[in-house]
Amino acid sequence: MPFFENQSRSDLRSMYLEAWRKHRAALPMEPLEAQIADVIVEHPEYHALLNDPHAALAKDFNPDSGQGNPFLHMAMHLAVRDQIATDRPAGIRSAFEKLLKRRNRLDAEHAIAEHLTEMIWQAQRSGMPPDEQVYLRRIQKLVR
Repeated sequence: MPFFENQSRSDLRSMYLEAWRKHRAALPMEPLEAQIADVIVEHPEYHALLNDPHAALAKDFNPDSGQGNPFLHMAMHLAVRDQIATDRPAGIRSAFEKLLKRRNRLDAEHAIAEHLTEMIWQAQRSGMPPDEQVYLRRIQKLVR
């Protein structure tokens, strides 16, 4: 996501906080803000944190603490939704539609996001670009 490349942690979190503020106040939103607000609405477990902007901006989510990072979790939903909307890698939209016959949308996105996370981790570890075809095959296995 080139838009996010030069954003600081605070900038990115502020985008979520602003989208949530506008949603709660029923204010007009930019398309990306609306997408972010939709993801937030679907995750009520994060509402208390997002209702406290100072805490949300300051909180560290260390993997060793066992607590997941809600901002990363929501960003993965946005990434998966973007992949499905653009059908990249080609075939992911079809696989997602088949997965929807077995799971609700949020659970289907969670399943895909697990594989996306793994693909990103492997690419970082190997120093190689992500292998979209391996990723797609893993997604397609979810619907077999």
